[in-house]
Amino acid sequence: MAQVNVKPLADRVLVEPAAAEQKTAGGIIIPDTAKEKPQKGIVVAIGNGKKDEPLTVKVGDQVLYGKYSGTEINFDGKDYLIMRESDILAVI
Repeated sequence: MAQVNVKPLADRVLVEPAAAEQKTAGGIIIPDTAKEKPQKGIVVAIGNGKKDEPLTVKVGDQVLYGKYSGTEINFDGKDYLIMRESDILAVI
């Protein structure tokens, strides 16, 4: 997990998505066109939270999020998702 110079605002978090699966459990290689978007990642930066709602996730947490959650951004050649903490389904 690299240090990033992005500071999310309020209740937003910056997540580095996990790599898409390359093979199925049975060993079949999945082509790029058939790979699903990952639904888990690692929190790399967090905002300050809202006045009456502090954030419950922290940097380094591995999280699960909805399939279409967040906004994709590219920063320093790496892909990230920025989303509200409420889009995060669970910490694993």
